[in-house]
Amino acid sequence: MSAAWIPALGLGVCLLLLLPGPAGSEGAGEWGSWGASGRSQGLSTSGYKRDSDPAPWASARRPEEEGAKVELPHGAPALTPAADLLLLTCFSHAPIAITCFTRGLDIRKEKADVLCPGGCPLEEFSVYGNIVYASVSSICGAAVHRGVISNSGGPVRVYSLPGRENYSSVDANGIQSQMLSRWSASFTVTKGKSSTQEATGQAVSTAHPPTGKRLKKTPEKKTGNKDCKADIAFLIDGSFNIGQRRFNLQKNFVGKVALMLGIGTEGPHVGLVQASEQPKIEFYLKNFTSAKDVLFAIKEVGFRGGNSNTGKALKHTAQKFFTVDAGVRKGIPKVVVVFIDGWPSDDIEEAGIVAREFGVNVFIVSVAKPIPEELGMVQDVTFVDKAVCRNNGFFSYHMPNWFGTTKYVKPLVQKLCTHEQMMCSKTCYNSVNIAFLIDGSSSVGDSNFRLMLEFVSNIAKTFEISDIGAKIAAVQFTYDQRTEFSFTDYSTKENVLAAIRNIRYMSGGTATGDAISFTVRNVFGPIRESPNKNFLVIVTDGQSYDDVQGPAAAAHDAGITVFSVGVAWAPLDDLKDMASKPKESHAFFTREFTGLEPIVSDVIRGICRDFLESQQ
Repeated sequence: MSAAWIPALGLGVCLLLLLPGPAGSEGAGEWGSWGASGRSQGLSTSGYKRDSDPAPWASARRPEEEGAKVELPHGAPALTPAADLLLLTCFSHAPIAITCFTRGLDIRKEKADVLCPGGCPLEEFSVYGNIVYASVSSICGAAVHRGVISNSGGPVRVYSLPGRENYSSVDANGIQSQMLSRWSASFTVTKGKSSTQEATGQAVSTAHPPTGKRLKKTPEKKTGNKDCKADIAFLIDGSFNIGQRRFNLQKNFVGKVALMLGIGTEGPHVGLVQASEQPKIEFYLKNFTSAKDVLFAIKEVGFRGGNSNTGKALKHTAQKFFTVDAGVRKGIPKVVVVFIDGWPSDDIEEAGIVAREFGVNVFIVSVAKPIPEELGMVQDVTFVDKAVCRNNGFFSYHMPNWFGTTKYVKPLVQKLCTHEQMMCSKTCYNSVNIAFLIDGSSSVGDSNFRLMLEFVSNIAKTFEISDIGAKIAAVQFTYDQRTEFSFTDYSTKENVLAAIRNIRYMSGGTATGDAISFTVRNVFGPIRESPNKNFLVIVTDGQSYDDVQGPAAAAHDAGITVFSVGVAWAPLDDLKDMASKPKESHAFFTREFTGLEPIVSDVIRGICRDFLESQQ
């Protein structure tokens, strides 16, 4: 046959496919069966669709098993899958109208022309990568991000690409794309063919829907379980201890827990970190806010191997995972669920301390505890007790093995959703009131007074100052006292630091005892019902003309922990009399005002140490 006849033959077949069958014939007036998947009826030349499954992972199913339909003109005969494929080929020149949230994985062709609607909300786009995007990304979001179209919509050509690692985060055209460590498929976008077809945000059909059948609505982002608001990191074991097979069983269990939590925009958010030789953050809290996407992401995580350096991974998670940029939310409990198969290869106690200092509630899920013959290989047999938020039984959870774990899912979820038990959510950084009592006497001088204010600022800026967090106050004293600002005057770190910079030097005598009594009465008195722990930091450069021991003792009795910092001519006896016990860790001295800087970290550590001891 001549090649010139092939297009004509194809067109003839296309027309025949659209002719109605004889009256009464099978398929007359019915609809041809074919796959329609995704938010936009994502037509696929493979005839497959991805859908939810009773198991955590979504599975690929033949459309004929689902009964999915594609709409053909009234009276068209029922078509076989082969005829369906040919029909799609006949009309493949027309762009497919998609929704704002149709993802790359919903379009299963190597190359497809689509039509994006206008007016999509930029802040709701989920985009991962730059130029090359993970297939879980919104196609229209990727197109706007790359500059192929504006937010008014338009035609886009989509090219499927293999999966890759390290999708980058780039801010472009009003969209901040997100990082993703790994995904199984990718795509890129270019300018598409123009079309007269208008995109409305819904997939376009050339026929009426079957009687009695409702069109699928574009899924809205679910709010999730509002009674279980938590930011949760699953720290999974990816070491040679667990091996590939048990690693997959572990992922399956984590997927079930994630599903039951009720993930959503206003519910729990989850991320995942893998512990092995080096820790790796697989995805962050902000990456996914639906259970379906989280399950896909968990499934994509690959086994790394190496030693089970759980301590290193826990410390890394506490310090690097729970940041505002990574999606942590203000006032929401921070939780790490650590899975340990056997025992850790490194020290986990220090990591537990760091996590508590950062306000992270650590749960340990231990599987297959070491048998007596193995105990000699364990660095610390009490590692669970030393790593968890509190050694009270609530934060530790044990499963005998990775088989038949479904019955353990609900009890663990109930623990993770019991917010009143999250005792480590309060930290020294967000649950303290710190007043600074600053010597403004004549012996200080204006330039040294500025160094004292810098010392105060460097301590204050370390804490999470807010209306529900840490609070800062300042009093300057000579023979008189002046409240520079109280605990209730400023609720942001920026305002507090600005207020400290604006303090004007008084100059005068030195009456430290009266200043302590003034501060206890007028600064701490109004907040005596505050749940925060109270601290007073005194900075002075000379001997007081009045008694300091009595007023300091009254402050101690009022539950105020006192740190005394002396410079130059400040007597050591006065510093010790003012300081809380033990004196050696609450009293500091330096000969020069420039020596104040190294004391900053000592005071901060002391505040955190005293806070943690008060919580035991």
